[in-house]
Amino acid sequence: MYQIKTFNAIAPEGLAIFNNHYEINKTEDADAYLIRSVDLHDHEFPKNLKVIARAGAGFNNIPLDRATNHGIAVFTTPGSNANAVKEVVIAMLIAASRNLFAAAAYSAKNSGADISLRAEKDKTKFNGEELTGKTLAVIGVGHVGSLVANAANALGMKVIGYDPYLSADAAWQISMAINRANTFNDAIKDADFVTIHVPKNSETTGMINTQTIAAMKPGATLLNFARGGIVDNEAAIDALNTGQLTSYMTDFGDDVLLDRDDVVITPHIGGSTAEAEVNGATKGATTIIDYLETGNVHDSVNLPSLAVPFNTEYRITIIHENIPNMVGQITTALANENINIESMSNAARDKVAYTIIDTNHLQTKQVDELVTELDKISSVYRTRVIEK
Repeated sequence: MYQIKTFNAIAPEGLAIFNNHYEINKTEDADAYLIRSVDLHDHEFPKNLKVIARAGAGFNNIPLDRATNHGIAVFTTPGSNANAVKEVVIAMLIAASRNLFAAAAYSAKNSGADISLRAEKDKTKFNGEELTGKTLAVIGVGHVGSLVANAANALGMKVIGYDPYLSADAAWQISMAINRANTFNDAIKDADFVTIHVPKNSETTGMINTQTIAAMKPGATLLNFARGGIVDNEAAIDALNTGQLTSYMTDFGDDVLLDRDDVVITPHIGGSTAEAEVNGATKGATTIIDYLETGNVHDSVNLPSLAVPFNTEYRITIIHENIPNMVGQITTALANENINIESMSNAARDKVAYTIIDTNHLQTKQVDELVTELDKISSVYRTRVIEK
């Protein structure tokens, strides 16, 4: 019986995926956590914890290095809220081009019997432009960016995508009508709107800064519904003050952005829809089940991807450091226990490696001995034996 613990309100559709081999919130010493936004940085992981799945694309609430050192696989659910974010971005593009927020604020302050006459006189100050024919630069065309690019293209916009890390799978999702830029500057130099859809990491933090904004078309509108910190907000304010940017729309608040008519802030609601919560919960639950029952790895943020058919009676999985002679030490330990290897797969990601070994020749009484023997190897984080 596997034990699952949740910390946030998880959509019941996701919890319903767990079958009779799983219990939910029955113990603190869980095999798996299914979470959303809970901050685990100061959390003490129980010894039994093998996997954390976050229903969402971000993972800055999880201490990855500490999880890895404990032999805990960490997963996200990329794409589960992509459509929700896409719809918000498209809504913001329309709102920006038609000055909808300013017009609504005006109407809210000018009620009364003569509102129609007064509005008729003043409404020219809210004249906007149509999106058709305008140029949109989409920086990052993965799960969200590809949807935004396709939707904007359907609205008649000229769309230019830029993503130096574009995967083959993501490329299949992009309309042939989307132009692909070879450089960041090529993408933004003629864009009326620039929208950011990249993960936050050491390379992307502050990627929209004074220099990159200066390379944009004067008067552009900037949108950030990816992650806070990707845009240097001080630089954005300076650009708004000089007219280099016309407006800035973001899902991430900052004191420097407050009380400005040319800034629209939403409270991190890009992926907050009932449908996205269901998608994240169901994908998170499915990921947990697959990892616990087969050891296969997809969409992990701390382990390499590795998935092989499970056709034997037993599967041994080892999370370990990516250093020389690890495979030799592992196979020697199996040989010492007189265990025959039917198949073996190994993959690495930066400093972490993952090995899957399938066998039909493991006796139940050998399991504890084998785990103990493998865990004696100083560079092994965790060993698991899965019986089919």
